[in-house]
Amino acid sequence: MSGTTAPLKRRAPVRPARVLLHVFLAGTALAWLAPLLWAVFSALRPYSETSDKGYVSWPDTLSFDNFTNAFEQSDMLHYFGNTLVIAIPAVLLTLFLSSCVAFYVSRFDFRLNLALLLVFTAGNLLPQQVVITPLYRLYLLTDLPGITASGKLYDSALGLVLIHVAFQSGFCAFVLSNYMRSLPHELTEAALVDGASVWRLYWQITLPLCKPAMAALATLLSIWIYNDFFWALVLISTGENMPVTSALNNLSGQYFTDPNLVAAGSLLTAIPTLAVYFALQRQFVSGLTLGSSKG
Repeated sequence: MSGTTAPLKRRAPVRPARVLLHVFLAGTALAWLAPLLWAVFSALRPYSETSDKGYVSWPDTLSFDNFTNAFEQSDMLHYFGNTLVIAIPAVLLTLFLSSCVAFYVSRFDFRLNLALLLVFTAGNLLPQQVVITPLYRLYLLTDLPGITASGKLYDSALGLVLIHVAFQSGFCAFVLSNYMRSLPHELTEAALVDGASVWRLYWQITLPLCKPAMAALATLLSIWIYNDFFWALVLISTGENMPVTSALNNLSGQYFTDPNLVAAGSLLTAIPTLAVYFALQRQFVSGLTLGSSKG
């Protein structure tokens, strides 16, 4: 009885360029994660220990006391609620309005098609600091009795929602319009022949095909709006109406600030953005890679 042995496959030699590439990627990843790891390390140590031994020292005590104290002292649960009141309507309204604009400029042909899209996109080129003074005065002059607690657009969650929608709609309309242009026009033509209305073309035919792009934009918008500090600092005056990014200010004393406590609070505020990203990770990646391959 004779048998044959399969030829052994020779392992490809490791090229120096590939080794250098992996070393570079590993070093870049460590450099990117170093501030986060250092914040976690500091948040787990009591300030008394770091003040005696220094931050670059071997820890004697590691605990979650700073996280508990930061959550309680900053009243973080209340500020999380403020952020949800601002972020959820802002994300949904931005996606709805920008998808309407994108549908109109991508599925219908008219003379001002490109000009209309450029107007929406040009808003992203204007720095926020340039328009803050007229916007601040406009918010103070806009009276909304019975609609907001302050009676004005200033110092209200509605004001922050509107400003986020205004500044984020241009980018979303640009992305969605490019994606909708890649959809076959035969779908729209067939629906029109069957007597479908424009609303049905948008809501039941085009929008379901844009789920990957919408999920990617929803992830980005949630992170951008959640992490906003500039607009809340300028357009909100009452401390209890601030979003969670400003809750960290409650951890700073007049004469002393515990940096370990602030590090723990900063890590706590980052948890919701990580949760949103991991929940929509698959849709986010698929939305970013749309059009990267053909066939």
